[in-house]
Amino acid sequence: MSVPQKVPFLDLKAINLQQEAALQQAFARVLNSGWYILGSEVAQFEAAFAAYCGSSNAIGVANGLDAIFLLLKAYGIGPGDEVIVPSNTYIATWLAVSHCGATPVPVEPVESTYNLDPALIEAAITPRTRAIIAVHLYGQPADMAGINAVAQRHGLKVIEDAAQAHGARANGVRTGHLGDGAAFSFYPGKNLGALGDGGAITTDDADTAHALRVLRNYGSQQKYRNERQGYNSRLDELQAALLSVKLTTLDQFNQQRGAIAAIYQKELADVPGLVLPQVPDWADPVWHVYAVRHPQRDRLAEQLAERGIGTIVHYPVAPHLQPAYAELGLKEGRFPISEAIHREVLSLPMGPTMTADDAAQVVEAVHAILR
Repeated sequence: MSVPQKVPFLDLKAINLQQEAALQQAFARVLNSGWYILGSEVAQFEAAFAAYCGSSNAIGVANGLDAIFLLLKAYGIGPGDEVIVPSNTYIATWLAVSHCGATPVPVEPVESTYNLDPALIEAAITPRTRAIIAVHLYGQPADMAGINAVAQRHGLKVIEDAAQAHGARANGVRTGHLGDGAAFSFYPGKNLGALGDGGAITTDDADTAHALRVLRNYGSQQKYRNERQGYNSRLDELQAALLSVKLTTLDQFNQQRGAIAAIYQKELADVPGLVLPQVPDWADPVWHVYAVRHPQRDRLAEQLAERGIGTIVHYPVAPHLQPAYAELGLKEGRFPISEAIHREVLSLPMGPTMTADDAAQVVEAVHAILR
């Protein structure tokens, strides 16, 4: 018999109900417009999101995986090429590389931040390396200064996988404006989440932006005139309209997430065996998830569930150990830092509708279990 949740991992219904009237108005506006694909709502959201990120261009696409894939295609990356990827990330980062026909080359993280270690990238570069994908995992920006420095020495493109980091900053600069191009997901559970799938790409390069607009729409600028072998990957009018509403509260909601994270950072600091997130001085995370580590992760998760506390494991299996990547021959033990993280990591409840009392219940339960 399941225990009713006192503190859910994330309450999407409560989040969206905070803006119910504005979301209903946006829905009605799209319904009554009679135009549902690549119209004014997409154009308006793209302009607003580009401005928010500090980028010259934003291109709406169908989802976050497509955003990475299309950016790689726009850069001409394909069979025979290699792309540096984090060894610990959601598998979508790797899949985008594979779908281009290129080969993902994993590199271990800085263990304290979970993000790609710039000091380890150079050893993984070969004559076939074309790009580096830096994931801002869990809402914390990667060390883009270090990653960009390596890329510049070797003439490589730098792509931000910013699917979990809408609004995060590194050295005062928002994600989406820290590399050559950035890919975002608007999956409903993201900090900026749609009510369905959606994604976007940001870039300052006008030629890349043009190529992306063509690639996402069957390779066409003009209907029935196809200049490239493109794809069908378009952010639809309804999701764009809803995202425009939600963009107005993104910073406020991120601040509320930060307040919950601050409680966790203070109140869980002395729990035996519990490893908390570490934030560099130059980083301003947005706490997409609050991921801790513990050697008895599964026991902790089970006993939290018994107390009505929701948790999720992000992520239980490292990409190189997934059956989908058995072809690479990367056996267990090849990436020990990533493997240890995946064995021990657990995400505690985090969201903009959480209260200090909710966080206190989580803290109390963790102390009761691990003391």
